[in-house]
Amino acid sequence: MVEPSFLSVVPPLLAIFLALYTRSVLLSLFGAIFLGVLILQDFAIVATFDALISLFISLLSQTWILKTLAFAILVGSIMEVLERSGAVGSFVSYMSEKKSLVRSPRSALMVSYIIGVVIFIESSITSLIAGAVGKSLCDKEGVSRAKLAYVCDSTSAPVSSLILLNGWGALLLGLLVTQIDAGVIQIDSVSLLIASVFFNFYAISALVVTFLVIWLGLDTKAMQNAQIKPYKPYKTKHGSSLSLMVLPIVLLVGLMFLFLYITGEGDILKGSGSSSIFYTTLVTLFFMFVFYKTKGVMGTKEFFKASLIGAKKLFPIAMVLLFAFGIGKVTLMLQTGAYLAVFAQTSLDVTLLGAVVFVVSAIIAFATGTSWGTFSIMIPIALPMAVGLDGNVALVIGAVISGGVFGDHCSPISDTTIISSLASGCDVVEHVKTQLPYALVSGLIALVLFMVVGFVGAR
Repeated sequence: MVEPSFLSVVPPLLAIFLALYTRSVLLSLFGAIFLGVLILQDFAIVATFDALISLFISLLSQTWILKTLAFAILVGSIMEVLERSGAVGSFVSYMSEKKSLVRSPRSALMVSYIIGVVIFIESSITSLIAGAVGKSLCDKEGVSRAKLAYVCDSTSAPVSSLILLNGWGALLLGLLVTQIDAGVIQIDSVSLLIASVFFNFYAISALVVTFLVIWLGLDTKAMQNAQIKPYKPYKTKHGSSLSLMVLPIVLLVGLMFLFLYITGEGDILKGSGSSSIFYTTLVTLFFMFVFYKTKGVMGTKEFFKASLIGAKKLFPIAMVLLFAFGIGKVTLMLQTGAYLAVFAQTSLDVTLLGAVVFVVSAIIAFATGTSWGTFSIMIPIALPMAVGLDGNVALVIGAVISGGVFGDHCSPISDTTIISSLASGCDVVEHVKTQLPYALVSGLIALVLFMVVGFVGAR
């Protein structure tokens, strides 16, 4: 650890600049990691290379990281098998031809929006399912993958942060319990967390804005210029059956609940997210092998060939996630969040407390690329501030969550941004550029609401 200073924010700023300039996320993240380690080692070159090796050995020795990387690769296998088996083609045929449910760009995007809202158990799972289902429908209706990525990204995390029966709820409850044990607050953690949901203004505004963008067909200039991929009709030799697509997805969602329950020893909120998503994808892939082989959809050789091709396609994404974890570790050691949070502790008026906490949380999440890391940094800072100023504690928690999700959405080095891009088959930088105007509108709405509620509550 080093003392927080201006140098603390230089590596994440470099990552963001390089991502926008070079359009290479891997290069951007590695450049930021290298600079961060260089700063930590007092600019000693040899020590920096030794520390870099130690950093990645440390990351790869953590079970949860290995499971998360394996999950990303296994998802590639699932997506490829779904396409090569004809499951996607059957689904598209059913939705657009047999039932005529998808007949316009609006309805194509609305399918992914509904999936994003209904599947709240884990933001990564939500994005991946919404993207896998929506790609062909959007291609068929002439909708860009960038707009699909925006819908996936703007429903997954917001919904997960509003319906807290998932890992998000477990993390936030743990952070609140720590504050209760420290004597900072004397309110029941569950009641406080539920109360904060009503002040999660960014998540609420993002969902409303996304719905309006879909329903009214609102496109910015950047979104209008986004590339539209040509539609390649799938062979539907298995007809327009829904079971080939729906059963694996239902299993994917159901197993996530089950494994959270098992790893949490009976308490879903205490379950391990990394273990659950890993085991869920592994069992789902095995089920698909047995199911498709039994139905005569795919032979053993064809199945494993598709699985390997899919894993190979998403291996670079696993590397991006590894580097994202690396920059997260480096910013933690540089105390980037602590340095930025200092600005929130100077000369604050209680009426602006929620708004300032929201802005600072957003800046931290944007710079570090992690909403969960932002929660971990800001909750211990923001809650004592709220108590000291006799402010609304639930409002401040909502501001931390809102700011974390907002900054994470805007950041090109965020794992959520990366996963939404890969699920939709969209370039990461294109996704960031096309999503940013909508995210800023939602963020501005949230900021105004925090200011209004702060002013009204202080009267």
